[in-house]
Amino acid sequence: MKPLTEREIRAAFVNCTKGEAKRLSVPRDLADRPWDDLDYLGWRDPQVPDRAYLVTELADRPRALALRCPAPASWQTRRSMCSLCLTDHTGGVALMVAPKAGKAGQQGNSVGTYICGDLSCSLYVRGKKDTGLAVRFRESLTVEEKIRRTRDNLAAFLTKVTS
Repeated sequence: MKPLTEREIRAAFVNCTKGEAKRLSVPRDLADRPWDDLDYLGWRDPQVPDRAYLVTELADRPRALALRCPAPASWQTRRSMCSLCLTDHTGGVALMVAPKAGKAGQQGNSVGTYICGDLSCSLYVRGKKDTGLAVRFRESLTVEEKIRRTRDNLAAFLTKVTS
């Protein structure tokens, strides 16, 4: 992913108003992010714990989503799998809900999926971060194939939000 500025990130939101995008918390350490290893930039809002944000490139332009992350239920401490990168965790996956873009979102419609709670899918896929599980599922895919699968899953989620 190419490095993005705060201005580019705020302009990329597809499922919130310009005013909401202007007020949300953008990470201050953008220059320090491992951009070459990211399929998307994801972060949790330190001021609003049930909010998260995700920015990716789709059709060569940045697209960003505002997400709600309800408090985890007791069953979420069980082993579960991220729907984007297919990494399994024990308690490390969260249901992330995105209001739909446009009129559907204004009417309260939303789309949800299970995503790594720390939004580090890109690093898990590349083996740069470990879930700490003693036993992991073995896959015959190459790292490049896993990256492509993660990007495809993310694009499919973004399409559901914007359609």
